[in-house]
Amino acid sequence: MDIQGLPGRLLADLGPAIASGELPVGTVLRSEELEEQYGVSRTVVREAVRILESMRLVESRRRVGSTVLPKEQWDVFDPLVIRWRLAGADRAAQLRSLGSLRVAVEPAAAALAARQATDDQRRELSALAVELTMTAKAADLEAFLRHDIAFHATVLRASGNEMFAHLGDTVGAVLTGRTEHQLMPHQPRPYAIRLHREVAEAICAGEAEQAEQAMRTIVVGALEELDATLG
Repeated sequence: MDIQGLPGRLLADLGPAIASGELPVGTVLRSEELEEQYGVSRTVVREAVRILESMRLVESRRRVGSTVLPKEQWDVFDPLVIRWRLAGADRAAQLRSLGSLRVAVEPAAAALAARQATDDQRRELSALAVELTMTAKAADLEAFLRHDIAFHATVLRASGNEMFAHLGDTVGAVLTGRTEHQLMPHQPRPYAIRLHREVAEAICAGEAEQAEQAMRTIVVGALEELDATLG
């Protein structure tokens, strides 16, 4: 979700404040106070609050306001919630949690993709593996990140499992957060690029076991590197 304009600017303050605990559980956000504090209209406040409600960060009641909800009720898969949590003190726990999710899901998705992928998806993975190799050699982290997000999202879609496919944006938010917070090497490591090629080749060849193993090595390695970096 990419929120533009005044509601987006309001969310850019409120979202991270809730995710970091600066606005703790039970805090009541009142429309009149937000209008005055940010100099925006009631319509802008309502739109921002509506989005926060959709993420289960707040719950609104008439004559009360919008109350910040406990973390257990948040939509923790929402890419914006992930981004806000990664920007705060919860970063390490968030990355480890999402890294564990990737270990559980992506190898299984790769195995399914080897059986279920369409010809177009196989061609797309092959092309993305080439792009990853080229942008890694050029140390173009911005372009590499775009191709890496597309690669993993394509594997998830190619699994044919709609639940896995829905996690594409979640994985993309994780990869983006690792780059933005300088938790990635300045130049992607050659063995990681080789493993991505192996995943693409195995899926294209219909080799489920090899695809699963190569993807498992990628995501387990990423989690181990993260643990070593965060200490």
